[in-house]
Amino acid sequence: MNPRPIEADIRDRMAADGAPPLVIDAFLQNLRRWNEGDLGVIPGSSLAPIGDLARLENLDELDPAGETAIARTVLIKLNGGLGTSMGLERAKSLIVAKNGLSFLDIIVRQVEFLRRRCHAPLPLLFMNSFSTEADSLEAIAQGHPGFGNGEGLPLSFCQHRVPKLDLATRAPVRWPENPALEWCPPGHADIYHALQTTGLLDTLLERGFRHAFVSNADNLGAILHMGILAHVATHRIPFLMEVTARTECDRKGGHLARDRQTGRLLLRESAQCPPGETADFQDISKYRLFNTNNLWLDLEALRDMLRASHGLPPLPLIVNRKTVDPTRPDSPAVVQLEAAMGSAIAGFDRAEALVVPRFRFAPVKTTNDLLAIRSDLYTLGEEHQVALHPLRFTPPPDISLDPRYYKNIADFEPRFAQGAPSLLQCDSLQIDGDIHFGANVRIEGSVHLRNPTDKPARIADGSRVHTPVRA
Repeated sequence: MNPRPIEADIRDRMAADGAPPLVIDAFLQNLRRWNEGDLGVIPGSSLAPIGDLARLENLDELDPAGETAIARTVLIKLNGGLGTSMGLERAKSLIVAKNGLSFLDIIVRQVEFLRRRCHAPLPLLFMNSFSTEADSLEAIAQGHPGFGNGEGLPLSFCQHRVPKLDLATRAPVRWPENPALEWCPPGHADIYHALQTTGLLDTLLERGFRHAFVSNADNLGAILHMGILAHVATHRIPFLMEVTARTECDRKGGHLARDRQTGRLLLRESAQCPPGETADFQDISKYRLFNTNNLWLDLEALRDMLRASHGLPPLPLIVNRKTVDPTRPDSPAVVQLEAAMGSAIAGFDRAEALVVPRFRFAPVKTTNDLLAIRSDLYTLGEEHQVALHPLRFTPPPDISLDPRYYKNIADFEPRFAQGAPSLLQCDSLQIDGDIHFGANVRIEGSVHLRNPTDKPARIADGSRVHTPVRA
């Protein structure tokens, strides 16, 4: 196969779609790596022990260096994800998360609180995708009129989109039924390209901003922490990743490691695990820490790294195999060439990781997670942070809702129309079958609810479910 015609087709298609030359070059670079057999695989034999890491509990949240640095700090929220895993075709951040507030509502309130308390401009930038930009900005304009950034900074910037590749031909896939599905985001590592192509990195530096705290919009535990900011500023750390202890629920998530050859920290995702090493990768006693995707960037150090790499940071490739229409398993098999934002940790000599408690990691990927966040397991504090209830002394329970009845929001909502049950004393919850919950239901211990019939079952108002039962 001669790759040149495919490259020419890709270059023409992306240029016609408005992609900047830097993004086209980055995508073609990844295509060549894939064609040459570079699957971004990181074998366990190439890893060394991580060694000692700083811990959040040892940092001083009242360190005055944080108060000084916050005037030069910007917040970036990754908001490109659709709620497709929950049956939505709009930004996941528009879902009601807690106390009737959406993710976006809570984020805006967090920033408003910090601006008042710290007397700092604290710009908030959403990195949206081509699918989430319009809806998200409209929701902010309607729900929070007048909210914006000073310094002439926008509220958002868009990540780019790249072609999905036909698995058989490695050419851009064609899908006339819905041409929009021919494209995909290139992973959240596109932040490093988007900050360049939009001019935002230069603009932020010109306006005197030095630090950026980056996190996922669906992780409401990721609130700016003055102690971490002071630590980053005082020690001039170019790149800091917050990591936390892996649990059984996190076995498939990316883990922190150290490169045996270079001595640098790195992030290894499940897609980078060699065949035959899956069990080793998922050994949470061996690889104990995983990436929360809460990152702290020194913007000057980032600019210098990008200049040294001519704008194309050498990030490990992730080859994601999917179908062109994610809702149709029978549609053509495609590959999405991506990179992880956190993998840039390997690009800095003095990059560090910080071990943080679980309360800084409360993402919502599925309706299982959404039920936990909406329940009394989590509280919404005065600073509008979402955190585990102080009376919860163990990690959140393992929740498994029958996907036939709870996977999509449209099905999930009517089954909890009276609110989420109490899960504060729940160790695990598994639901098989169609079960509707009344008001003020309490789930305690390890509970497995089953309804083998075709008719909906109901848990009555005020019920206390504390032993395995059949509905």
